[in-house]
Amino acid sequence: MFSVIFPGQGSQIVGMGKEFYNKFDLVKKLFNEADDVLDFNLSQIILNGPKEDLDLTANTQPAIYLISYSIFQVVKNEFNIDLDKAKYFAGHSLGEYSALSCAGYLDFKDTIKILRVRGNAMQNSIPKGEGGMLAVLGTKVENIDKILKENETNFIVQIANDNTDGQIVLSGRIKDLEKLTQILKKEKIKNIKLPVSAPFHCSLMKKATEIMRNELQEINLKNSNKILISNVTADEMLDSKNIKDLLIKQIENRVRWRESVINMVTNGVNHFIEIGPGKVLSGLIKRINKDVKIDTINTQIDIESLKI
Repeated sequence: MFSVIFPGQGSQIVGMGKEFYNKFDLVKKLFNEADDVLDFNLSQIILNGPKEDLDLTANTQPAIYLISYSIFQVVKNEFNIDLDKAKYFAGHSLGEYSALSCAGYLDFKDTIKILRVRGNAMQNSIPKGEGGMLAVLGTKVENIDKILKENETNFIVQIANDNTDGQIVLSGRIKDLEKLTQILKKEKIKNIKLPVSAPFHCSLMKKATEIMRNELQEINLKNSNKILISNVTADEMLDSKNIKDLLIKQIENRVRWRESVINMVTNGVNHFIEIGPGKVLSGLIKRINKDVKIDTINTQIDIESLKI
């Protein structure tokens, strides 16, 4: 039994998807549609850079989705591999939108537009330089929760991503993260400041939440029988109202990736197929469960060797 999973921000590299763009007309068509919808040349930024432009959140989010969706369509339509048999569809943060779209709930053009708005909203929710993110390594989420609770009168920092035991990402104001860093140093807990321009998945994203609430009200979700796993609950999304509510909550809430993977495995999944740029999720899953099979689909050779 397999799940199809989609990466989030941080997986982007200049030139991603170039092999598929050069070989398959359906991918060229999708790239052209994306450029038309956004009214600027996203495809050229993806294929040729510069990296600084690709790394802008407002560009990164639709770009990663475009690559993930394109590869998914190639696997299905050019190689006749039935990914619709997946027990679950899931994605990490913006990857949740890739999952929704590939599962048939969201139209391609709507998703590209939404992610452009989402990227802009998250980027601009707090003045540049005021917020940041910190990766904490080698400890469990319960330990970090305890430290944050004990110090909540001194500073406000929130868990943004519970990725695996041993890799947790935190968000907050720079000054608060610096206070936390001093405590982590005393506790001998390793931490790394991340090269991001905003503190995602925390209460500082409040403005982005309001923008996305308005944006998602305008979108009609289509009917689908595919089952999605929510970042917010690590459980199944139930219906269109539930999906929209969870997408809104996702902006300020932690991504429960570790729990999501555990729940999928508990419910019978023994094979994960990561579709999109990079291998980030595959690496995380190996640390969560060493016994499951993992395929990462980045190239035509990856597709040709895929067995489900």
